[in-house]
Amino acid sequence: MRQEPVDYIARTREQYSVLGYPVYSWVENPAAPPFARPERPPSEWKVGLVASGGIYALGQPAFHFKDDLSFRAIATDAVVADLRVTHFAYDLTDAREDPNVVLPLDTLRRLASAGEIGALGPNAYTFMGGIYSARKVREVLAPSIADHLENDEVDVALMVPV
Repeated sequence: MRQEPVDYIARTREQYSVLGYPVYSWVENPAAPPFARPERPPSEWKVGLVASGGIYALGQPAFHFKDDLSFRAIATDAVVADLRVTHFAYDLTDAREDPNVVLPLDTLRRLASAGEIGALGPNAYTFMGGIYSARKVREVLAPSIADHLENDEVDVALMVPV
C-alpha cells in the first residue's frame, strides 16, 4: 500500500499553532554545503548516528523543554528497551513503543552484521529538536556533536530528524 508523502512544513505549522506557539520560522541556508563523495564503499564505513527525537537511555536525565542545547551519548550496543523518549513537538506514541522509529539502532546493527556497512561508531548522539535559535545550534550544539563524531573516528553520520 502506497502512502502519500507527509507535508512536514504544513504539519509543523499546524502542530505549533495547536500548541499556541508563534508561527515557526524555517532556517534558510545561503548556500548548499559542498558535496563530498566517499572514497570507500559503504561496506567499509564506520557510521555515526545523530538524532533529534529527544532519545535518552535509562539512567540519563530526560531532556528539558524547548531550547535545550544538551545532548546525550548513547552506546550503540545499548538495549533498545532501555531507551526513553521525551519531546514537546511530536506525538511520542510510536517512538515510545519502538525507539528505533527515531533512533534506528537495530537497523544499523543489522546492516553492520550483514556487511552492508563496516561498523557503527561507539555512540549515537541525541538531542531534542525544537531549539529556536539557529545560531546556538550552529555555534554550540552542532560543533560539540561534530567533535564527538570526529573523536569516534566515524566516516559518515546518519542524521535522523523528527
